[in-house]
Amino acid sequence: MPVPLKLGIAGGPLIIAILIGRFGYRMKLVTYTTTSANMMLREIGLVLFLASVGIKAGAGFWETVVAGDGLKYVATGFLITIIPILIVGTIARMRFKFNYFTIMGMLAGTYTDPPALAYANSVCSKEAPALGYSTVYPLSMFLRIFTAQLIVLLCCG
Repeated sequence: MPVPLKLGIAGGPLIIAILIGRFGYRMKLVTYTTTSANMMLREIGLVLFLASVGIKAGAGFWETVVAGDGLKYVATGFLITIIPILIVGTIARMRFKFNYFTIMGMLAGTYTDPPALAYANSVCSKEAPALGYSTVYPLSMFLRIFTAQLIVLLCCG
C-alpha cells in the first residue's frame, strides 16, 4: 500500500486505556473511581460531545437534506442503520439469550453512538448497557478507522 494505515489522534489513548484496563492491576495501578465521579465524567463527556456535534451539524442541515440527493442519502442511512440492528438484535436475543439492556448497549457500541448509550443508561438502572457498550466499542472503533482507510486506499489508490 502506498500510504500507511493510521489510528489517528484518538487511537493512542484508546490502546493505552485498553492495556491499562487489562494489565494495570499487575503493575499495582489504581484505576478505581467512585460511582459518582464515574457518572459525572460520563455525563460531562456526553454533553460536550453532543454540543460540539450539534453546533457543527445544525447550520446547513435542512438545505443539505432537501437539496440534490439529500433525501436518498437519508433513506440509505436509515436502511444501513435499521437492518443490522434488527438482524443482530434478533440473533443476540433469540440465539444467545442476551439481556435486552445489554443488547441496547452492544448496539450503541457497534455504532459508536453515545446518545444511544445515554438513552439505554436512562432506561436501565443497572450497568448492563454500559457493559455491553464497553465490550464492543473498541473493536468497532478500530474497524471503522481501518475500514474507511482501506476502502479509500483500495478504491482510489
